[in-house]
Amino acid sequence: MAAAVAETSDLSTAMRTTGTCRYFRPDPVPDEVLHSAFDDARFGPQGGNRQPVRWIVVASAERKRALAELYLPMWKGYLEGVTGGTVEANALPRTVADADRFAEHLAEVPAIVVVCAERSGLHPTDHELGRLSVVGGASIYPVMQNLCLALRSRGVASAVTTLLCHQEPAVRELLEIPEEFITAAHIAVGYPEKGFPTKLARTPVAEAVSSETFGTALFPRAHPAS
Repeated sequence: MAAAVAETSDLSTAMRTTGTCRYFRPDPVPDEVLHSAFDDARFGPQGGNRQPVRWIVVASAERKRALAELYLPMWKGYLEGVTGGTVEANALPRTVADADRFAEHLAEVPAIVVVCAERSGLHPTDHELGRLSVVGGASIYPVMQNLCLALRSRGVASAVTTLLCHQEPAVRELLEIPEEFITAAHIAVGYPEKGFPTKLARTPVAEAVSSETFGTALFPRAHPAS
């Protein structure tokens, strides 16, 4: 029983402290650490056990720089949309300023993991609903989050971005990705310069969980915050 409690505590800690890291030490992550993290991550749930996810670990300076050059204009466009192009970087909220600094220094992270998925292994059941299709990601992103948690358990931090997916044709050419695969995310990976967060801001359980019908609270508002 004590071992089970300890395992639950470790998992809970990892889930509560796997935030987005934007400051990395330059130290490379050893191959054996990456291998063990990928080995755990592959057990994430995926429809029909089709296992469509493939990974590309980009650690060479040249390719990281090429990915960063593709990413930066995407980020700057997004940032301008958020700020209206009228706010100086040093006046931005801390999180946005940190993200801007991260974008400017993306080429310096120890590694960028490109998350790919085989089209034939995805089964989007919502593509005819007249709205954004998201179901295909159910066979990708749980495995990706497994990787982030597995890295966290080994003292390695991560930062997930999907902005670079807009540049998929260029990324495909750069990394020689076959046509039958798509890119689903890019993950900056490395040892954190500032350690891991001790408390992440998230919506309280009482506000996020409904009973029977949407918006009908299952837990009282006074319930301790998760």
